[in-house]
Amino acid sequence: GTLVTALVLSGCNVYGYEPDLSSVNEASHGLWRGAWLAAGVVGIFTAILILWPAIFHRRKAGDPEYPKQSQYNIPIEVAYTLIPFVIVAVLFAFTAKAETEITSKQPDKVMHEISVNAIQWSWQFSYPEAGTGANATVTGTPEKWPTLYLPQGQSVRLNFTSNDVVHAFYVPGFMYQMQTLPGVTNRVEFIPKKLGTYEGYCNILCGQSHTYMRFKVKVVTTAEYQSYIDGLKGNVA
Repeated sequence: GTLVTALVLSGCNVYGYEPDLSSVNEASHGLWRGAWLAAGVVGIFTAILILWPAIFHRRKAGDPEYPKQSQYNIPIEVAYTLIPFVIVAVLFAFTAKAETEITSKQPDKVMHEISVNAIQWSWQFSYPEAGTGANATVTGTPEKWPTLYLPQGQSVRLNFTSNDVVHAFYVPGFMYQMQTLPGVTNRVEFIPKKLGTYEGYCNILCGQSHTYMRFKVKVVTTAEYQSYIDGLKGNVA
């Protein structure tokens, strides 16, 4: 109890994710926290059901060989059928709500568009704002992770494709994963809100060097982002 209180008072996030890194976090953090709380309640209740009979109903000297046997108990069977159903239904409803918020599209409000192309075994980030030149696309390697630049506080749309097999664009800090599929374009729109550098990687087994398929996301000020785009336009690597 003292440890938990110290963590809360110190501002640490005991759920493993920060709620304010992006607009995706705002939609999913409550769901993540609620799911953990629900799991904790179910886990504690289950532990009590296991430990109570083990501690307080142990066989004592003089007890019969076997405890009283019952073929069934309708109220209990109805309860342990309905309770999990209610839990799953509630989690499903909140998940659907959060998913709708995360995947909703508002093209008229998108300020920047970036293409993310997965290749075995790295990533390509293309910035249409930098034109169509060779340097408008940044290509990484397993040895040299590419960096995706994002402007703080401005709406961004990422368009995901794949050159070869199924990959997944996963940034743990941003609390989302998007699959990249050959011949299919997936999209996500969000607003990065906190300056910093965040690691990402492919979290779907995609081949021999899957574990090295990593990248970085760098959220910068709007001025720094514009400077980066201007650098790409000027053929500055």
